Amino acid sequence: MRIDLNHGPQASPETDRSSAQSTGLTSSSTRNPLDVEDQAQLSAAHAQVQALVAQASQLPEVRQERVQALRQAIQSGQYQSTPEKVAAAMFAHMIHGPAA
Repeated sequence: MRIDLNHGPQASPETDRSSAQSTGLTSSSTRNPLDVEDQAQLSAAHAQVQALVAQASQLPEVRQERVQALRQAIQSGQYQSTPEKVAAAMFAHMIHGPAA
């Protein structure tokens, strides 16, 4: 929004309405702002987001069997990872999403 300091103040719609009412002037071009209905149009992305939210709500928050398997692997010393593997997995997750 740009503010132009060269123009004087403009009357608000309520000022115009009250002056028209006080003079008794009504015309078809004078509209009451309360008579206008607000409208919203949602893009196709909204429907897609709604579908993804519905899918996500069906998934469990924590996959307990996976957590337990990783916990056992760590405790037994079988879990082997390097910073490179972790970084590669994180990068792949950001690009392609979680692996199934």
